[in-house]
Amino acid sequence: MTLTDASLIVPDWPAPPNVHVVQTTRLGGLSRAPYDSLNLGTNVGDNPLHVAENRQRLSDVLPSEPIWMDQVHGTIVQDAALASCQPQADAAVARHVNTVCTVMTADCLPVLLCDAYGTVVAAAHAGWRGLSQGVIERTVQSMQVPGDQLLAWLGPAIGPKAFEVGDDVREVFVNQDAQASEAFEATEHGKWLADIYLLARQRLAALGVTRVYGGEYCTFHDASRFFSYRRDGACGRMASMIWLGR
Repeated sequence: MTLTDASLIVPDWPAPPNVHVVQTTRLGGLSRAPYDSLNLGTNVGDNPLHVAENRQRLSDVLPSEPIWMDQVHGTIVQDAALASCQPQADAAVARHVNTVCTVMTADCLPVLLCDAYGTVVAAAHAGWRGLSQGVIERTVQSMQVPGDQLLAWLGPAIGPKAFEVGDDVREVFVNQDAQASEAFEATEHGKWLADIYLLARQRLAALGVTRVYGGEYCTFHDASRFFSYRRDGACGRMASMIWLGR
């Protein structure tokens, strides 16, 4: 059984025709609650046989097995062509055809990048920790392309009306860049609502990446389509994938 169009998101963005992106949702798999149904994460407590079948269904729409990473909310960027079995990294870069860069999320922000000529692609796992530590900057640096020649697509993440954080998170970003204060809205009970999409756009803009698309999702509020760790605790993981075709 393969996935249907309703199970996947294919971005509408002006990437070169040989750049391909697929974003999974929680739909179309075999897993049972609370991982229902297309959970792709192997370390969240789901039945391993269900995860294996879910990954097989995904592989049927891909040109090769995705590069699955052991994500640790850091800034290590993996050259996908040199990847070992499940490398510990939070971003991957590929220059070879049919090498699928992949990040998994359930609230954190997936950032997919390509150059305007279709010669290099990358995927970055940008939770607030990795974002503040520079995972986007490290990924762009690894692509070895000027920022003004790059395009970015922001996949499903927790939205600005749901991502509540404390002073500590806000201070991390504002101490690095005063402009980041624009991405935080004070709540009535002493917390802040953080706009992780805006924080990513600011960092991309600082690198010269202004052609940025996506960012209209909220994993927390759209329970029918997306997993959300902040909302549910125990839940599955979605995959954001990008690769070069011919």
